[in-house]
Amino acid sequence: MRTCTRWFSVILLLLGFGLPVLGFTPVAARHGMVVASEPLAAEAGLEILRAGGNAVDAAVAVGFALAVTYPQAGNIGGGGFLLIRLVDGEAVVVDYREEAPAAASRDMFLDARGELIPEATTIGARAAGVPGTIAGLALAHRKYGKLPWARVLRPAIRLAEQGFPVSYGLGESLREHRDLLSVYAETRRIFLRDGRLYEPGELFRQPDLARTLRQIAAGGPKAFYRGRIARAIAATMGKHRGVLNRADLRQYQAKIRQPLRGTFRGHDILTVPLPSSGGVGLLEMLNVLEPMDLGTPNSFQSIHWIAETMRRAYADRAAYLGDADYVPVPVRGLISRKYAAELREEILQAKAVAPVLAGKPAEFESAETTHFSVVDAQGNAVANTYTLNGSYGSGVTVEGAGFLLNNQMDDFAAKPGEPNMSGLVQGEANAIRPRKRPLSSMTPTIVLQNGQVRLILGSPGGGTIINTVLQVLLNVLVFQMNIRQAVTAPRFHHQWMPDQLTLERWGFSADTIQKLQEFGYKLDFQDQIGACEAIEIDPKTGWRFGAADPRGNGKAVGY
Repeated sequence: MRTCTRWFSVILLLLGFGLPVLGFTPVAARHGMVVASEPLAAEAGLEILRAGGNAVDAAVAVGFALAVTYPQAGNIGGGGFLLIRLVDGEAVVVDYREEAPAAASRDMFLDARGELIPEATTIGARAAGVPGTIAGLALAHRKYGKLPWARVLRPAIRLAEQGFPVSYGLGESLREHRDLLSVYAETRRIFLRDGRLYEPGELFRQPDLARTLRQIAAGGPKAFYRGRIARAIAATMGKHRGVLNRADLRQYQAKIRQPLRGTFRGHDILTVPLPSSGGVGLLEMLNVLEPMDLGTPNSFQSIHWIAETMRRAYADRAAYLGDADYVPVPVRGLISRKYAAELREEILQAKAVAPVLAGKPAEFESAETTHFSVVDAQGNAVANTYTLNGSYGSGVTVEGAGFLLNNQMDDFAAKPGEPNMSGLVQGEANAIRPRKRPLSSMTPTIVLQNGQVRLILGSPGGGTIINTVLQVLLNVLVFQMNIRQAVTAPRFHHQWMPDQLTLERWGFSADTIQKLQEFGYKLDFQDQIGACEAIEIDPKTGWRFGAADPRGNGKAVGY
């Protein structure tokens, strides 16, 4: 990752000074395209497309392959959201977000004095919510897939059984997270080889995970939620004092939801509903920005208008959003044109130091999420974002099954009004309740032009996800960048609290930075924001163009 980041910084530096940069041509394909955060997983999706599978088949294959090759975020022990748009116009969201076990309670992570127990929500078995990935991928495949279930899992099984060479990025990730990976013996045995760290190029075989995947291939989701795997999860939970049990696994169901829909400058936007805040935030911001002259990308004026829009959308996220199955949420009002006009008038008069009032912010998943985008030859499209929450989740590996469990309970408000591991204060609407799903920022999105798919995109990045998707979308639809330019361009982020504007360290001119500071913005700098994996389809020719974000080590492949 360090080598990748260094070269990426050079690219952004050139961008910031307006110099021409080579290598800005996206990957082109006539028929199908897969873009994922890890190359072998992207190739698994392409294999399924070439075998006659559709976009849903390929997406399922990528999801399982990432569980093998990208263990820091790819998973079968986590959850997420899968947005499907079929060529006949049908569009659905498969919500397979984790949920709180039945034995979870509002104050389960507090000590006798009512204080948060350090690391209780982030490390260990009690931090795990009920996994949704298998249920979600199986539901999507059952309703919309084409190839047999076992065929779709074949690439992941092969990668787990035969192994794959450890990349530099994976080797560094394992090294950087060795403290977490050392806490539990089973995790230490598999991912650290009991202290003998994997070096780049060494073969990483996972026989326990391969056996688990074979059982899922043969038995479907029942094998995971009711069979040997469920027993292994429950046994691991019992050993490490977790509260998730076999009854929680048996009752879990992925949910089919309708996408949130909006429009922007002649395009139709399909995105994810609650319990992800991503779709509400994205549509609210697009509504505000639609009639505004945003000028030149990453100029002072452009950053100012967009950042002030971000501030207000994130303040609303904090004040109002939660799992709508449990709390009332004013979604229609937040994404209405009338409300957008009110915010726009306020923004046009705003100073960076002007207060934005709202409730207390809720938590976002950590940056270790992953997204992939798929389109097939017929035009069916999938945008999928899923996560373990923190990198390598709770650190707990299910004994004998070979996969990590999430630490998604940290996405709830363990103590409303107190900051969590990310320093973010959480609101009452996101308090823990049994069976409730924690609020998310995942934002898988599909953009249509004249009824045809134009863009498929999404990103990891925790609280920055919504703003990453917003900026890539604006880069294409407003600033007329091709998809490769759009995902590479420098990014910024404002989430209301903390009250600061974060810029990527490279790519912004000194003059722009000075103007932002003089205007009153408190600036913060990070190496990178998000890692968007996106596809653009030419509305005239139908050619597919894929772009893996250079901030990561992903790959776009097509045929």
